[in-house]
Amino acid sequence: MHVHVRLLHCDGGRRVVLVSARDGERFLGSALGEAGDAEEAEDRARARLLDHLQGPGPAPEAAGPAPAAAVRAPAAPTPPVAPDTPAPRSVPAPPVPAPAPPAAAAPVPAPPSPAEDPQDWSAELTHLDLQLRRLGWDRDREAAYLQRCFGHRSRDRITVYADLIAYLQAIETLEPGCDPATAAVPLRRADLLEQCNLLLQQLGWDGSMGRSFLEKQMGVSSRQQLKDADLLRFNMLLEEETLRGTAEAPVPPGQEG
Repeated sequence: MHVHVRLLHCDGGRRVVLVSARDGERFLGSALGEAGDAEEAEDRARARLLDHLQGPGPAPEAAGPAPAAAVRAPAAPTPPVAPDTPAPRSVPAPPVPAPAPPAAAAPVPAPPSPAEDPQDWSAELTHLDLQLRRLGWDRDREAAYLQRCFGHRSRDRITVYADLIAYLQAIETLEPGCDPATAAVPLRRADLLEQCNLLLQQLGWDGSMGRSFLEKQMGVSSRQQLKDADLLRFNMLLEEETLRGTAEAPVPPGQEG
């Protein structure tokens, strides 16, 4: 079994580590760990992954036989009605006024669509240059860091605005003089979405079940409405469901009862 460890997020005193396991080409599972220290976060992720791979513990022993049902006491006899007692006359109930027709419900506004990416990135790139100067990094150091973050050595190959922002935010958290070979890499949305898909696959949930769980836990109907930090939190909630082993699948809206 091969174990892969990756530092996903570094923000102040918060570290998030992803540990995944494979057996040859077969994916066995993955787990997230969060702590103030990267090593402690890795230990937590490894422990959660091990719990997932070992599966849930043995079911508790069945309880003893249920006690016998209590004998019901006989009901008290109904006193006989005297033959001379006249039968009570029924009094008609007053008419119930018809309920007023409900007022028309206001239409629920549709969730706002994500804002479009800006065409001009010059302000972000200028700020990035200032941050690199603060770190004391030259082009070679940045290239080494970019290789770890994106698999290439040039910022010109960053074509997704969200990746540029994640890269800039990661640079802002680094300390001057840090080593690009060990600095924490940025949290990438594509990695979070891939991790989310893997967790849903492990749970055996289809799209409607995942959407129901998302609405219940996060109050939105689409993962695209979540920020990266919220998407990471949602993944950790999904992971807790996988570790329970016997998680009850959510009921899609409209199918309750």
